Formats: sequence, C-alpha cells, structure tokens
Amino acid sequence: MKKIWVWSIAAALAGFLFGFDTVVISGADKKLQTLWDSSDVFHGAIVIGMALWGTVVGALLGGIPTNKLGRKKTLIWIGVLYTISALGSALSNDPITFAIFRFLGGLGVGASTIAAPAYISEIAPAKDRGKLVGLYQFNIVFGILIAFFSNYLLNNIGENSWRWMLGVEAIPASIYTVFALTIPKSPRWLLSKLKVDEARNVLGVINPGQDVEQLMLEINTENKTTVTGENIFMKKYRFILILAFCIAFFNQLSGINAFLYYAPRILEEAGLGASTALLSSIGIGVTNMLFTLLGIFLIDRMGRKQLMYIGSVGYIISLSLVACAFFFNWEGMSVAIFLFLFIAAHAVGQGTVIWVFISEIFPNHLRGYGQSFGSSVHWILAAVVPSLIPILFATIGPGIVFTFFAFMMLLQLLFVAFVMPETKGISLEELSKTLIKGKNRDEKVIPAKGTKG
Repeated sequence: MKKIWVWSIAAALAGFLFGFDTVVISGADKKLQTLWDSSDVFHGAIVIGMALWGTVVGALLGGIPTNKLGRKKTLIWIGVLYTISALGSALSNDPITFAIFRFLGGLGVGASTIAAPAYISEIAPAKDRGKLVGLYQFNIVFGILIAFFSNYLLNNIGENSWRWMLGVEAIPASIYTVFALTIPKSPRWLLSKLKVDEARNVLGVINPGQDVEQLMLEINTENKTTVTGENIFMKKYRFILILAFCIAFFNQLSGINAFLYYAPRILEEAGLGASTALLSSIGIGVTNMLFTLLGIFLIDRMGRKQLMYIGSVGYIISLSLVACAFFFNWEGMSVAIFLFLFIAAHAVGQGTVIWVFISEIFPNHLRGYGQSFGSSVHWILAAVVPSLIPILFATIGPGIVFTFFAFMMLLQLLFVAFVMPETKGISLEELSKTLIKGKNRDEKVIPAKGTKG
C-alpha cells in the first residue's frame, strides 16, 4: 500500500501545478492590465482568458495521448509544458507573447485533469479509490494556497514582481517532471495494450494477498466485451455521459473559478484595501485546503453523494449571503467571511468529488475519452465564466452575478437528489457494468460495499 500512496502522490502533484498555475495570475492581474493598458475585454479574453482556452484544448485533446501514449507518458509531457509556460510567461514583454506561453500552461492544466485522475483511479484499490484520487484535488488546493502566499510575498519586490510571481512555478514543475518519470504505467492501460507481464507485476503490488490472475481476468472480460470503434457518445453510454456533463457543468456554474481568478478584485469591490484583499486570499487558500482534507477523509466513508448534498446546501447559503452583501452594501470582512463559507462548501463537496466521480464512471477502454469529455465541459465553462466577470461586474453588478450562481446550486441539489448515483467502494469494472446496464438512477441499485478490485 505504501508504494500505491507514493505513486498516487507523484501523479497527484500535477494537481499542485494545476492549482498554482490557475491562481498565480490573480496576483499579476491588475499589474498586467496597467502595464499594457488593456481594455477590460482584451484583458479578460486574451491576457487572462488565453490560459483558460489552452486548458479547454488540453481537455478536449488530452484523452488522445492518455489512451495512445499511456497515462504515465502524458503526465511527463504535462510537466514539460508547465515548465516552458512558467519561464516563457515570466520573460514575456508583450501581451500576445505572454498569452501564448500561458496557453501552453493551460494545455498542461487541461490534460492533467484527464491523465492524473485516470491514472490514480486505475492503480487504486476500490476501498481507497476516493481518497487516493482525492489527493489530486488536495494538491490543486495546496497549489492554490502556495500561489496566494507566493503572490503576497512577491507583491512588493519591484515593478517586475509579476515576472517572479509567474516564473517561480518552473521550480515545482521541474521537480514534478522528475517524479513522473519514476511511477509505473497503469496496469489497466497495460492490459488494454496486451502488455500482460508488466500489468501482472503492477497489480501484484496494488493488490497484495489477492488473486492477481482473477483480477486480470475480470479486467480482460470487460476489455473483450468491448466493440471496436466504440465511443462515449453511443446510446448505451448516454446516462454516464449525462452524469459527467452535469457534475462538470454545475462545478463551474457555482462561480468557483471566477472567484479564484479574481479573489483580490472581488474583495476590493467589497471595500477591503488592496493589501488586505491579497492577504485575505491566503486565508481563502487555507480554508480551501483544510476543508479539502476533510472531504478526502470523508469520501470513502460517507460516499460521493453525501458530500455533494453538504456542498450544495453550503453553496446556496453562502452565495445568497454574498449576493445580499453586495445588494445591501455590507462592506468589509463580512463579505470575506461569506466567501470563506463558499470555499469551504466547495472544498468538501464538488471540489473533492468531481475528479473522483468522473474518473470512476467510464469503462476502462473509454476512460481517457470520458475523462476528456467531462474535463472539456468543465474547462469550456471555466474559460467563459471568468472571462465575463470584469464585464458583468461593471454592468449588472456583483450582486446579480452571485444570485445567479446561487440559483444554479439549487439546480445542482436537485441533480444530486434525483440523478446522481453513489459509487464508493465498487471496483471500476463492476461500476462500469452497473451504470451501462441500466440507466439505474437509484443509488440503491449500486451496492454500498463493492467487489474486490
């Protein structure tokens, strides 16, 4: 089990770079707009938004190398992209060059949301799969916290502080790339490529004391029942596709990425000074990390669905309070406190569940493509929503924006209650079989305690 944890942590470090890369721009946001005298539209769509569109492309196409080259090689290339992006962005002297290098980092972010959860889910025993895949989310929020902290420390070192904020990412990116070279290939991917002996060795480490040959037979049974040329858009996979779409859709319609990208700006809008707003961002990062740890602790105990209930209710309450704060001019720390509650609700619910859930529900031979679909929905919305925030705040105001997000979380609560199944503790093969069969939306159809695997 020790080796599984080491391998999972190494793969999950892609999440650290995801979190760091996503949020580090918040410290440079206003500096870059002033430096290049950009309009709100150009700044939001190009300077900030290009990284997000890179993420969309990475998510759309990331399933191809994940399936063809394998999970491990894809993770290595992700590290290379992060390193190049960090150095290039820091050395850029114009907004277009800057946007191109940020686009490369976005490719790494998008691909990591496919390759890392898929890899970890395929090496994890069923009983521990939630918390092991959850390490990816933990690393995302840890990366977010370190980015906020790094931005705070580097904020006042001179007019080129933004270069240091962005360039420092090259250090963890290089370290991660070295770690990715040390992990074994996914046993389920190896079996799909008929590399039986290598798969047997990895499965022996993952499942000590279990009958490895029997497990290989179960995996191969699923592989043999697949039809050449299958894709995730076939009718029999429709329910799984709906699940992946909805969880990704609601994740971004909570406003989480819009908030993380513009946290200092939102807090300044609420009446906090620039320095206090940046410092409050660190508190947001700490809250995110602590409640993510709580979610990881609970996900294999309470299950995915229960955490989504908790998160949905927390979203509705916190977003409604934030909206009221802007409508009724409740200035200062009250807004920060409501946003802290929002982050806690996200971290323990959607934040912990999304990558675990999407990595579980697709069959082995389509996991990379299914992961790509769910990630693409997530990232297309993550590109659109934050890009609109400066314009929406300037036109209709923050109060209406946060009211809309609260309404969407009410719809998420209905999705959890009436559509989402429970997936904890079930082998990937058994889970895939159950979801494909039936369009079974009742969580009782899926056993609470899973089969071996």
